[in-house]
Amino acid sequence: MNEHQNLNRLIGAEESTRLMGQLRRGANRRDVLAMLMAGGMQATLAGSLATLAGTAHAQTPRKGGRIRVAGTSSGVNDTLDPAKQANGTDYARGFMFYNGLTYLDGSLAAQPQLAEEFTTKDAKTWVFKLRKGVSFHDGKPLTPADVVFSIMRHKDPATASKAKVLADQIEQVTATGPNEVTFRLTSPNADLPVILGTYHFHIVKEGTTDFSAGIGTGPYKLKEFKPGVRSIAVRNENYWKPNRPYLDEIEFLAITDESARVNALLGGQLDLISAVDPRSVERVKATGQHAIFESKAVSYTDLVMRFDRSPGSNPDFVLAMKHLFNREQMLKSIAQGYGVVANDQPIGPHSRFHFKGLPQRAYDPEKAKWHLQRANLGSTPVPVVVSPAAVNSVEMALLLQQAAQQIGLNLEVKRMPADGYWSTHWMKHPVGFGNVNTRPTADLALTLFFKSDAPWNEAGWKNEKFDQLLVAARGETDAAKRTQMYADMQVMIHNEGGIGIPMFISSIDGHASKLKGLSQIPLGGMMGSSFAEHVWLEA
Repeated sequence: MNEHQNLNRLIGAEESTRLMGQLRRGANRRDVLAMLMAGGMQATLAGSLATLAGTAHAQTPRKGGRIRVAGTSSGVNDTLDPAKQANGTDYARGFMFYNGLTYLDGSLAAQPQLAEEFTTKDAKTWVFKLRKGVSFHDGKPLTPADVVFSIMRHKDPATASKAKVLADQIEQVTATGPNEVTFRLTSPNADLPVILGTYHFHIVKEGTTDFSAGIGTGPYKLKEFKPGVRSIAVRNENYWKPNRPYLDEIEFLAITDESARVNALLGGQLDLISAVDPRSVERVKATGQHAIFESKAVSYTDLVMRFDRSPGSNPDFVLAMKHLFNREQMLKSIAQGYGVVANDQPIGPHSRFHFKGLPQRAYDPEKAKWHLQRANLGSTPVPVVVSPAAVNSVEMALLLQQAAQQIGLNLEVKRMPADGYWSTHWMKHPVGFGNVNTRPTADLALTLFFKSDAPWNEAGWKNEKFDQLLVAARGETDAAKRTQMYADMQVMIHNEGGIGIPMFISSIDGHASKLKGLSQIPLGGMMGSSFAEHVWLEA
């Protein structure tokens, strides 16, 4: 039995994967030891496991080689400015050329990166100690002034930052020592280190206005960048993480058509692709030279029933619809098993704040019929708006329609084109579908989609107690109390919210079997776009 298998046997596959992922991202034996002991493990056992994990990790990576990678979207607006990046192609390049103060691990917790530690007493004032010996690609050393500039530019409307709404809570960032910066927030937020681990908050050189050279502190340097065409990244020989990165060069491009991406992978023109359709999986595996990497449960497509109009304003209609979801069947037939059954709660099993104790809502046509009779809607057909833009919504609606017929409910499925769906149809009809990607924090997932005044409050659900709890949880530094608050909010959405979430859907990457090092970051495919630093080619 090799060290990997030993580790799996001793602490389970999930914890083993997490440890190996940390080691791949630069954690050392001391970091792993601290992590295991923080979980309550005795020092002697933790020491043995940390050694075992280190040995297992040491067996794998190899330096050298070049890969070609394809994402799904690209255009003339592709940018290397972290503040303006807007799609997976931009984000992947961002992780090649830049670092953040923190990065997100496999459970979406913040870990130190350019900051070697961060502390707070009240979640309102945060002190970040910067790592020494870090240089930008042009040789300039990293200073607190670079951090102040990088963060504060998001607040300037002229920057047109995609993260301005997140940066608005940052009142001030100041240099408070030769290797220290202090953040002052407008109100407490225990999630600040997580927010700073997301792609928009990558650190750039003070005063940068032209980002076309991609000068950062990241694992790769820019060799070529043609927006809408491709980029070529080459190893940063002076990277501050020892022995990283592994590859010599990465060429990154985008191919919008899924079948063309798969064909290019199978034809040997590409080594890694994102967004493989579940129906293409067996074809990829069948070659014997390719493999599939699943990022588990990274998004959900939800049935949206508006509270401000009929029939969504009728709570019995809403509950009838939730009981008509045959969740297991949807997962198997629509997502081909690539996902997990959901329970009308928006915080997925990837999150440390996911409330496991919520009883699973079952497919129950009898209960649905009882609620439907109480709703007293008559025989009028209920239009349900769907579109290919809301992933799998067409197939979900057709299964719902079949189930509804059995209880005398006439659902009329209305298909809309993908073009313009989000601006013209999303949230504009009494019953329709949305599609939500995983957010890095529970607070963001709930604030953006469920707070009473949120512009993306899909169902128009308003609950004052929920709003108060949400703000209180944001500033709560006691992890157990915060976990309970998020559990209470998930119960409220499950019981009262106007959305039905039948399953969380995985993201599927395809890659050449010789490409190693991918691990779970449940924000999306290609390790939440951060693959570049972690992958290597087998000899």
